[in-house]
Amino acid sequence: MFELPSRAYSAFIFDCDGTLADSMPQHHAAWCAALAAHGAPFEFGWDLFMRRAGKTVELTVEELNREFGTNLDPRAISRLHREEFARRIPEIRPLEPVVAYLRGVAAKSPVSVASGGERDLVTRTLAAIGVLDLVPVIVTAADVRNGKPAPDMFLLAAERMGVAPEECLVFEDSLLGIEAAHRAGMGAVLVRRERSEPAVSQASRVGELEGQ
Repeated sequence: MFELPSRAYSAFIFDCDGTLADSMPQHHAAWCAALAAHGAPFEFGWDLFMRRAGKTVELTVEELNREFGTNLDPRAISRLHREEFARRIPEIRPLEPVVAYLRGVAAKSPVSVASGGERDLVTRTLAAIGVLDLVPVIVTAADVRNGKPAPDMFLLAAERMGVAPEECLVFEDSLLGIEAAHRAGMGAVLVRRERSEPAVSQASRVGELEGQ
């Protein structure tokens, strides 16, 4: 699932969704539900979703509007995505190899989470997989001016841990996150999921929402 670098590091920063938590399928389903409810004319497939992993919902909607010539409301879609994802949090399971590594290093080194998600959802996700008490520092997109692939979140996490950036090792599942770690002057580990998730049909999600 991941390969560690040869050099040692003093502190560790973990992304949440797709890195510690196997929550990307739940996020994708929430995205499909929100887009379908707002009449998005394009299919938000798994590959399209994963290419934007790590960005905020609002920024992603703005990019989708430019790409597909739509005029979707970023705030409205973000609200519905949040609601849809929140009700799926009990389904989320830990990515065990990464969580096991977190537990090991947390016993002797500073650790933190840096996520592009909303703080409430991030903390609830970490609680659902049983690691919230291990992470004293949590940085989210709301804490910085620029989200990933900018290095801001990782630099703030290092500052709050009291560790120099070059002594931090970042665990990320997205290439945007890996780019952000490199731009922060940190080491980076790419976490690869062992299975892929097929796209959820937006048409089927409309039917599900109408049936609720």
